[in-house]
Amino acid sequence: MISKPSAPPSAAPPARSVSVVIPALNEAARIAEVVAYALADPATAEVIVVDDSSIDATAELARTAGARVITSSMLGKGASMHDGCLAAEQEVLVYLDGDLTGLQPGIVTALATPVLSGCADFVKARFGRGGGRVTELTAKPMLKVFFPELAEFAQPLGGLIAARRSLLRSLSFEDGYGVDIGLLIDAHRVGGRLVEVDIGRIEHDSQPLLDLSLMATEVARVIFARARAAGRLHVEQITAMYESQRQAAGSIDYILTRRRGRSRLLLLDMDGTVSEQRFVMALAQATGRERELAALLDQPGDDAVTRSAAIAALFRFVTRQQFEQVARALPLRPGAIEWVNQMRRAGFMVGLVSDSWFVAADVVRRRLFADFALAHVLQFDGEVCNGQLNINPAFRAPLGSNGPALCKSHVLTRFREEPSEPRITEIWAMGDNLNDLEMLRAADRAFVIDPKHPHLARDADALKVDSFLALAHRALDAEPAA
Repeated sequence: MISKPSAPPSAAPPARSVSVVIPALNEAARIAEVVAYALADPATAEVIVVDDSSIDATAELARTAGARVITSSMLGKGASMHDGCLAAEQEVLVYLDGDLTGLQPGIVTALATPVLSGCADFVKARFGRGGGRVTELTAKPMLKVFFPELAEFAQPLGGLIAARRSLLRSLSFEDGYGVDIGLLIDAHRVGGRLVEVDIGRIEHDSQPLLDLSLMATEVARVIFARARAAGRLHVEQITAMYESQRQAAGSIDYILTRRRGRSRLLLLDMDGTVSEQRFVMALAQATGRERELAALLDQPGDDAVTRSAAIAALFRFVTRQQFEQVARALPLRPGAIEWVNQMRRAGFMVGLVSDSWFVAADVVRRRLFADFALAHVLQFDGEVCNGQLNINPAFRAPLGSNGPALCKSHVLTRFREEPSEPRITEIWAMGDNLNDLEMLRAADRAFVIDPKHPHLARDADALKVDSFLALAHRALDAEPAA
């Protein structure tokens, strides 16, 4: 059974009924704070710090803070987690990381309550920040293909876990970075009841780039091994996994991990803005589908989703190579590359936001040297389009919103609501047509180029510009806002 409540059951768990296990390697900077935090929780009966033979004062500081400290049987987080499980005196365990900060009160209780109340056997934490690069580009796409029933877990690689000791002792603990994803999959495969609990916002130390590469390799190895053991590893699924990973690069969650401290954002429409020609029309010309496309475009009563789905189906059986060739040949407006570079040098994160398809928008994005592209996703079987369209969730209205159901303006909302510091302080946007209007209105500074509606600049309160060349040579005050 898998469920993902946003909060644990309301009944208070028995006091002092949980063993908290903290694997630690050279965590002297924060270990005392994490131990004190765990001991302050009313559900905590003991705190065990499993020291991975640290060469700093981790063990001494943990012991002074009130933890029982044991030395791991071998190097590696998985071995430390397993050693802690064997040493624990309570039936319910909660694992915390030794480098956590910014914890809200009661996380041990929140994680343990579904297990203590009999609602779950294994609990994963959901926390405020989005998944990191390995989560978004490796773990989630692979889970989506091989274990789709687990694909909605927000932080499948997260180390904040609660579980029954008896369940954990029946599972295999991987030695390295794959331990957390391995436990999640194994707990599911043996029939454990899995729950995800929202614990608010936490902070970890970031991983060096080399460690991220090693982590991605290890996580992939573990998922492949579990898929093979479950009889789910087939050539067709490998192809589907790579397609899923390509699509993940166009998700808002992944893009937010690449902000790198930038607090200013420039969003550019693609069709009619950075390129005078619409991609879908160029593709229709290249594939002999102009007449069929014209018939679909001449349906004013269709809503945006219906029309988009019908146009996507028109290009069924077109190869990815054809899509990319047309995108590579799409003429860019003179000066567009120069202006994008100018804005990036001024500290802006620059993105392409398009009603078109990611397979094309990402090519154009790379031609512009922009940071990201957000667009809807066409599905490919192998390297051939199957005609199915997935609407990018970043374009959908948030729950309770009174705005349009599907709109580029919702992308701005996602960026502004992203809680990582520094927060987004200023957003610029550029478009050319009525489908850009709400995005332009929502921006702090808006521009229109070659407008397709006579009153677009006025209605959007936007500056009309004649060309990117003109922008690139104007003093547009690219200094950070006060």
